[in-house]
Amino acid sequence: MLRRSLRHTLRSPETMITTIALPIVILLMFVYVFGGAMNVDGAYIDYVVPGIILLCAGFGAGSTAVSVATDMSNGIIDRFRTLAISRASVLTGHVAGSVIRNLVMTGLVICVAVLLGFRPTTDPVRWLGAIAVLALFILAISWLSVALGLVAGTPEAANGFTFVIMFLPYVSSAFVPPESMPNALHWFAENQPVTPIIETVRGLLMGTAIGNSAVLAVAWCVGISVLGYLWARALFRKKTAR
Repeated sequence: MLRRSLRHTLRSPETMITTIALPIVILLMFVYVFGGAMNVDGAYIDYVVPGIILLCAGFGAGSTAVSVATDMSNGIIDRFRTLAISRASVLTGHVAGSVIRNLVMTGLVICVAVLLGFRPTTDPVRWLGAIAVLALFILAISWLSVALGLVAGTPEAANGFTFVIMFLPYVSSAFVPPESMPNALHWFAENQPVTPIIETVRGLLMGTAIGNSAVLAVAWCVGISVLGYLWARALFRKKTAR
């Protein structure tokens, strides 16, 4: 199932190009159009790249939900039910493929950011820590996306359901410090799951203070992963019980 998921990715290069191109365009826009007006410590590109990385993973999650919804609507699941395979392997293959695909795309976006002037001040151990946090976040949103793909009736609806995931980085510390936002938005930005993940990745890559963000980031990722897994498993069992 993992091999099948990766083959579908290779046969749909426009999806990967779009998923990579959109974060890069947003990066260029914020750095070169809005960056001069942003008041942050240090170069703005060093501040904004961690948020762009998570945004890239959010765009990739949309394709995972669409793939699951497509499988549920085109009859292939009935074919799988006649084979001697585990039902859980269908969903696990989508999630494993999503993690690999999104890590590769995230790496490409980081390479582009370095070419644009992004300069991490970190060591190999902290790089591994940042990659581990990103992988955990991608795992979490992949399971959530699988569940959303099962809820959706069509691939188009699945793509729309993942909009919330892609929207969260905009109301976080990804692009501006939460302190610059109005009170209500400030509270939301400080208490939503994406902010501690961004602060952890930013701290690991740029040496800024992390505080309790790492604990919160891991807790959010594990919680979302468990919720997404249980939700997806229950939905898949119900939809394939007939």
